[in-house]
Amino acid sequence: MSLSDVVSLLSGVVQGSGIGPVLFLTYINELANILESYGVHVKLFADDVKLYLQITNDVDVAWLQCAIDALTSWADEWQLSVSVNKCCTLNIGRAICDTNLTINGSVLPTVESARDLGVSITQSLSPSLHVSNIVAKANQRAAAIYRAFTSRDITLLLRAYTAYVRPIVEHDSVVWSPYTVKDIDAIESRPIQRRFTKRLPGYKFLTYSER
Repeated sequence: MSLSDVVSLLSGVVQGSGIGPVLFLTYINELANILESYGVHVKLFADDVKLYLQITNDVDVAWLQCAIDALTSWADEWQLSVSVNKCCTLNIGRAICDTNLTINGSVLPTVESARDLGVSITQSLSPSLHVSNIVAKANQRAAAIYRAFTSRDITLLLRAYTAYVRPIVEHDSVVWSPYTVKDIDAIESRPIQRRFTKRLPGYKFLTYSER
């Protein structure tokens, strides 16, 4: 058994410690209270912060900018850096608002889609973009399995497919669950699973039957 050396910390939370998660919640809880005092909605996940607010007039934009300024002030006080290059604004809905929000003088770009915890979010909240992205990624991963494995043992390849391909398609599916026929056909078995199984020894000439 050995103990680490004692070190004085000016800010932050030690990673890998048993009490680390509790300390981090205590550390970050103040920020949530500060931002909510400006009337904005706050979502925190680890070190990711999302602010959103229904914009109806210029006053709402001003409140959102004040909340962003409060966030940067809190980060500066606790010697944290905000990754401005990872920040952006996303308008959700039919009305497009010209917000021109800034962080430390840098104007945040307004994007048509953003990736949040692995899910692509668009202005219309349609899952089509996310579906097309994960289908392409799943097909690339399935092709990589054939290149990486010299064995053509069916059991081995199916286990690799289950371990490395299916999680891509199933990740956070309760959030982006498709509702159009096009997206459902793209995400279900025909394009991805059928293409994979057709390359398995003895499965090439088997037909696909609709449910």
